[in-house]
Amino acid sequence: MTQRIVLAMSGGVDSSAAAVLLKRQGYDVIGLFMRSGATEDYACQTGLSSALPVISTKSNKQGCCSASDAADARRVADALDIPFHALNFQDAFGRIKDYFADEYLAGRTPNPCVMCNNWLKFGKLWEFAEQVGADAIATGHYARIATGELGPQLIRGRDRSKDQSYVLFGIRRDLLEKIVFPVGDFLKPEIRELAGEAGLRVATKPDSQEICFVPDHDYAAFLQRHRGVENTAGNFVDIQGRVLGQHPGFERFTIGQRRGLGVTFGEPRFVVRIDAETCDVVLGTMDDLACRGLTADRTNWQIAEVPESFRCYAQIRYQHKAARATVTRQDDTLDVIFDEPQFGVAPGQAVVFYDDERLMGGGWILSGMPAREIGARM
Repeated sequence: MTQRIVLAMSGGVDSSAAAVLLKRQGYDVIGLFMRSGATEDYACQTGLSSALPVISTKSNKQGCCSASDAADARRVADALDIPFHALNFQDAFGRIKDYFADEYLAGRTPNPCVMCNNWLKFGKLWEFAEQVGADAIATGHYARIATGELGPQLIRGRDRSKDQSYVLFGIRRDLLEKIVFPVGDFLKPEIRELAGEAGLRVATKPDSQEICFVPDHDYAAFLQRHRGVENTAGNFVDIQGRVLGQHPGFERFTIGQRRGLGVTFGEPRFVVRIDAETCDVVLGTMDDLACRGLTADRTNWQIAEVPESFRCYAQIRYQHKAARATVTRQDDTLDVIFDEPQFGVAPGQAVVFYDDERLMGGGWILSGMPAREIGARM
């Protein structure tokens, strides 16, 4: 029996190539474009549910969720003879915007892509799949699902330079058996070539780099629009608390940042810590930025049995090269100690654990353990 599968189509080359691959594999594919902020409220023209509004094609550019992206996705679906639905999830997406604002205003560094995958892409995608009687869901992420005696396992994509498993750590483990990642076994150039051979003009479309609801990268302006943020200006201080200068708002900075500080020194200085209560942005040297470990909470696991202590590779941000570490957990809180100090440990970001290529799970960083402080206690 032919399996029905719902594919999240963003209008980009990866999800478009995924559609080609799924069709070749014999799936009954249904395409779904998930819009984050349209204004139209017409009933869905596909006859599924009047509670699922279609998008407007008049909306302005919003990263990977724009009207032009929806048009690209529809053209791909038409070319491949795939039923296509474009639905507005504006209300659900408001939760992600609120999270983003809350984290920045608390002095942390949010990761909206992880939250979007947890709350929207895989949550709402599966809800839609159930409505249309689908057996599985698919996306264009560079990751893979392996099956074996331990059940489905989430592993890194073959193209390590494009691997996106890090941003998938928070999806529900019980969904793994229902997920397909068609492009996970391919390199990016192979995917572009495949899309080109299929006659899809998105084969040369650039990858989306921005946060879809902040396409101009102006986080401060977004916070002003979304929350009406008042004055968050304060002082740059060193790690001893001495004032080094002033800044226009702490939400403009993130841990590890060097450029765009607006002040100059005789040696490179980095953002080491952000204090939302005092509005201080703490600057230090590369040595001050080094962390021997971190604490994390709100864990999510992709393995059935989680040891109280284990060795792994820990990844602290999307582009970070995972580092050898020892993890010790107590209930939903854990400590991570690196074999070698790591730089740019940012509260609010995810820390994700790997056993070689297999993703074990992860959590959200509460705080770093500065290497200098640990060394002083030894």
